[in-house]
Amino acid sequence: MSDRQAAKATSATQPEANPLRRQPVQQRSAQRVERMLDASAELIEELGYEALTTTLIAKRAGVAVGSLYQFFPDKRAVVQALTQRNLERFMAAVSERLDGVDHQHWWDIVDSLLDIYLQMHREVPGFSKVHFGDVVDQRLLDDRRDNNRVIADSLTGLLGTRLDLTPESIALPIAIAVETADGLLNLAFRRQAEGDPEVVAETKYLLKGYLASRLGD
Repeated sequence: MSDRQAAKATSATQPEANPLRRQPVQQRSAQRVERMLDASAELIEELGYEALTTTLIAKRAGVAVGSLYQFFPDKRAVVQALTQRNLERFMAAVSERLDGVDHQHWWDIVDSLLDIYLQMHREVPGFSKVHFGDVVDQRLLDDRRDNNRVIADSLTGLLGTRLDLTPESIALPIAIAVETADGLLNLAFRRQAEGDPEVVAETKYLLKGYLASRLGD
């Protein structure tokens, strides 16, 4: 992939929606926003999204409600920012993991992607309740694209810089793989809170075979 193609792929993955009323400029303000996001994650884990309120977030974060409203118009915007942060962390973890796996076939790549997602589901506060936002809004990450499309575009941009394949050739297979994984992992989590290992194993097997058949080993 050329530098121009890589730049184009990367820019196409950036979420359009901006949940912040204003960007924190000072370090103290940025740290306050991070505390609000951490607080919302903890409360979602404990109470769920529906019971979440801006008052509870502010109290848990140790800030005045007015301070929260300086940055966020409502609880949806707070969770939107939290979800975007989770996506950034997911993509950063994927990028780091891919630097250490064999890119010659899809087996290691699929294992890495799903293992990171499962780890976040089990360890990141609130993630198991809202994932990448569908519980709140199908377009929480981006006003123009549904959440799975944002994830698929992000993975297409990332993988396109590491594989000898153009974004155009991998975009649809990656999108189908993301939708398939989403449905099957939801099944795994419905069957067991930590994810039914048999369903997870079958999901990996299916995705590896599908991507290898479409994009080559």
